[in-house]
Amino acid sequence: MTKLSININKIATIRNARGGRMPDVTKAAIDCEKFGAEGITVHPRPDERHIRYSDVREIRPLITTEFNIEGNPIPSFIDLVNEVIPHQVTLVPDAEDAITSNAGWDTVRNRSFLTEVCEEFKRKGIRTSIFTGADPAMVEGAALCGCDRVELYTEPYADLFPKDCEAAVRPFIEAAETARECGLGLNAGHDLNLDNLAYFIRNIPWTDEVSIGHAVICDALYMGLERTIQAYLSQVKIF
Repeated sequence: MTKLSININKIATIRNARGGRMPDVTKAAIDCEKFGAEGITVHPRPDERHIRYSDVREIRPLITTEFNIEGNPIPSFIDLVNEVIPHQVTLVPDAEDAITSNAGWDTVRNRSFLTEVCEEFKRKGIRTSIFTGADPAMVEGAALCGCDRVELYTEPYADLFPKDCEAAVRPFIEAAETARECGLGLNAGHDLNLDNLAYFIRNIPWTDEVSIGHAVICDALYMGLERTIQAYLSQVKIF
């Protein structure tokens, strides 16, 4: 079954807007697990505009399910991952000033670098995932880098879904089938929500994990965090 990992970056964004510890990011991580989340995702950026490196250190010993750290593998990020040893690290090629992730890796052009990073993390026993677009060539390139999984960047799917759901999911099915043929696990994330999530999972039921943050926090404003997490779980546990 597909696992639901909750990205808690947006909770940290609210906290940082006022300073102090409200809302408490560590409590949020604990509560998400208590309410049924099967993993916690964080994406620390160099400017620490949401999740801070110190948050990652505080959260790590509290996680009882799975801890996923995603980000651009710059030296400070690599050092942090090697320090806290998450269950999974997701390599994302976002620029330092990016508002949010907006593209996957060119795994062909960056093969040497990504291979080196994957080898370093795997020596620590950390599962590695590479963030890619829905391009079979990029998925095949990721496999050659020695990663364990790919995470498909799903914003294009979410954008097209309201207009033509079949066309939206088609390239993702192809990329997901390529991942399976290459022996890679499959994750997905970015702009997945209660409208489009179940359709994605129904068409790609071998998806191992989805990571969702922005939509969860938006829905929680109206539904509450516990009800929201239960609603998302109902979308991924469709079989």
